[in-house]
Amino acid sequence: MFSTVMTSLTFGFLKSLEIFALTLLGALPLGLIICFGSMSKFKPLKYLVKFIVWVVRGTPLMLQLIVVYYGPGLVFGYNFWGMGSSGRFIAVMAAFIINYACYFSEIYRGGIESIPSGQYEAGQVLGLTKKQIFFNIVLLQVIKRILPPLGNEVITLVKDTSLARVIAVYEIIWAGQAFIKSAGIIWPLFMTAVFYLIFCGIVTIVMGKIEAKLDYFE
Repeated sequence: MFSTVMTSLTFGFLKSLEIFALTLLGALPLGLIICFGSMSKFKPLKYLVKFIVWVVRGTPLMLQLIVVYYGPGLVFGYNFWGMGSSGRFIAVMAAFIINYACYFSEIYRGGIESIPSGQYEAGQVLGLTKKQIFFNIVLLQVIKRILPPLGNEVITLVKDTSLARVIAVYEIIWAGQAFIKSAGIIWPLFMTAVFYLIFCGIVTIVMGKIEAKLDYFE
């Protein structure tokens, strides 16, 4: 029984890990694009992006998952995510990436706005373009400043992967909970906590090492 449980939990954990990795891969760059939109001098774009971020950050991810997956079918009469487990997984990734990109965008914006204007002025004196100033002077300082809040969001993402089961995407919590009905045992569900604790511990260590490498900005 133990080997059966661990095999099932491992499979569920790998799916959770896949959601985690793909979310970061999509949300980190998308968040920067959204950040630039919210800081744009073009007012209609700025307010539109800010409104979208406000809606996404102000509503539960669970609700967003349900709306993203079932919404197109109910509104347009066609579920363009596709049928079966692959369609549900694509919908999960869309909802997760959009949600976390909005959170990351606010972290980016706070980091960029925290850089003193003198940094930009110094770059201009040196004859650098705005692009060169941002990527060569500002960006690394921003990364240093946003790592702590970014690390908190990444750890939250580890645990939020469990919400995928809302639209029937198999992940580690579902794997543990399944044994309550099939075998009448609850300890596999508690074992999922061990997986999450180890996962969060590894993420914490990695983020700490990245912060340590950027200590030369002190």
